[in-house]
Amino acid sequence: MNQENLQIENELLEEDTMNERYLSFNIKDEKYSVEIRYVTEIIGIQKIAPIPNTSHYIEGIINLRGNIIPVVNVRARFGLDVIEYDDRTCIVVVGYDSNVIGLIVDSVSEVLIIKDANIDNAPQTNKGAKSKFLNGVGKLDNGVSLILNLESFLMDKS
Repeated sequence: MNQENLQIENELLEEDTMNERYLSFNIKDEKYSVEIRYVTEIIGIQKIAPIPNTSHYIEGIINLRGNIIPVVNVRARFGLDVIEYDDRTCIVVVGYDSNVIGLIVDSVSEVLIIKDANIDNAPQTNKGAKSKFLNGVGKLDNGVSLILNLESFLMDKS
């Protein structure tokens, strides 16, 4: 097998190991998940420099090894009360469509394997539309995990 074929095979194997894998995190009493392929790292809370005249849910920016990364408070983005950080609060750094953004979450739980067959459509709201921040609901042995739609979560201006 030549070097090019070996590299392609390794890329396919790596992609396959990320299929159906989700990083789960907690916000309030709910479990949320994001596809593991978007997660670059998980870091502790650090000094966040505020940015004036931004959306209420943008906490500010951090300097992560020389890279400036905007940080979104997930609680604020969901319209929930913002709470004081504790020792479990962390920043999940995600990369989506050439954007790198930090998500402040209450805590990180685990990496879940959620088979596609165990994912239902996002629930309807009282206005008949799907929640714009959800891709679906993953059914787990001990409950559910709401699967975040990173595109709408990060790009929607409302």
